[in-house]
Amino acid sequence: MLVVAGTGTGVGKTAVTAAVAALHPGRAAALKPAQTGAVPGEAGDADEVARLAPGTAVCELARYPDPLAPATAARRARRVGGRAAEAAHAARALARENPLVLVEGAGGPLVRLHENGDTLADLAAELDAPVLLVTRAGLGTLNDTAAAAEALAARGLACVGTVIGSWPARPGLAARCNLADLPETSGLPLLGALPEGAARLCPRAFADTAAASLTPRLGGRCGAPPPPRPRVTCGVCC
Repeated sequence: MLVVAGTGTGVGKTAVTAAVAALHPGRAAALKPAQTGAVPGEAGDADEVARLAPGTAVCELARYPDPLAPATAARRARRVGGRAAEAAHAARALARENPLVLVEGAGGPLVRLHENGDTLADLAAELDAPVLLVTRAGLGTLNDTAAAAEALAARGLACVGTVIGSWPARPGLAARCNLADLPETSGLPLLGALPEGAARLCPRAFADTAAASLTPRLGGRCGAPPPPRPRVTCGVCC
């Protein structure tokens, strides 16, 4: 079981979730406790994971149309949101048939899922599962990552490390310096960096990129981030 949290929104959690799933073909499941900013019939994050990592079992528990934090989006939809215990029950059900269950949150670890305050961190505690932090490459990420790491540590939650969700094709000075500074500032190992645009690849090329971008701790073969630029095509299906 692995809980995937971001240091904010739009950092690449879904791509990282799909990348880890792609490195465990036929053995992984992905759970999305709350999907926001999507209407019924529209593809959500779980659908994206299923597209990028075929064979991954996916499950979405709740969906709200407004692109807001889950508890706020649920309130605007006149619902109360989901409880951590309910999501944990769904994760354990997936775990009965899948050796690896990835639980993708919405935003950071302290974003509320329910109006009474249940958070993704509470869900990780309920599952007694470690957290993988997905972070940005550029300026500002050191503080965001350190703050998220401290919040998890204060709750007694294990964090396996960080992954940069979108490594720029032309990294600036801040991004290049952050490769060394992120582990020092957060106290967590840097376990990979997905190149920007990876989620636009076909599944085969995406799996190859995931393997080259993530370290063996997550199932990849990357020795040290950043990874090479992704292949535009896989050479087989496209």
